[in-house]
Amino acid sequence: MPLTLLKLDAIIHFNNMKRKIVRWIRQRVREAGAGGIVLGLSGGVDSSVVAALAKEAVGKKGLLALILPIHSQAQDLRDARLIARRLGIETKLIDLSKIYDNLIKLLPKAGKTVQANIKPRLRMMVLYYYANKFNYLVCGTGNKAELMVGYFTKYGDGGVDILPIGDLLKSQVRQLASDLEIPDNVILKSPTAGLWPGQTDEGEMGLFYSELDSILGLKERNRKQVLSRNKVDKVKRMVAKSAHKRETPRICFI
Repeated sequence: MPLTLLKLDAIIHFNNMKRKIVRWIRQRVREAGAGGIVLGLSGGVDSSVVAALAKEAVGKKGLLALILPIHSQAQDLRDARLIARRLGIETKLIDLSKIYDNLIKLLPKAGKTVQANIKPRLRMMVLYYYANKFNYLVCGTGNKAELMVGYFTKYGDGGVDILPIGDLLKSQVRQLASDLEIPDNVILKSPTAGLWPGQTDEGEMGLFYSELDSILGLKERNRKQVLSRNKVDKVKRMVAKSAHKRETPRICFI
């Protein structure tokens, strides 16, 4: 197939994907009888894409983006503000750093990851405060790769009402971001949950997103893996170990 036709097919594919997600968001809001959407805008590609899709689904007046830094990197704040300006959406900046620091002082000492997991849980509380105040749905920004291997904080960034890009691998999110004209510096920068200075998703997982996407995509289609057995087995362990994160709490039925 000529290259131009391949590009045209890709454009059509992602336009259809965009329309389907926008309709899906609109339907979820309508079914819930909600007035709109609230989401956390981090300055990363996932939240930028979700913000753009949510704006198209509910309009600028039905979307509130919260910027919730906790000792966050200055560049992430600049990128979040940039995306908000590009989209023309309302934002509220609420710095939770002091609240986090005070809470840590009250708790016994623990490892870096244990303490860092408090950050997304504090953000979740604020998101639901505004959701309750305005009768909005909390819109999550997790992608399929993160969800499948459990790379999210239970009852933190995993504590949401809807996940519009939860069936998209990271590579698909980046392509959709390009089609939505998200700035290249946001699309290409190293993904991070902002858990501590210098922390990156790929560094913490020990895998590149391209590798993770490849393994998960081939696994889903029951195709032969192309990466090393060690990496494939690692991903399988991550999927199995994090199964509880993708389930509602289990009930002991009597």
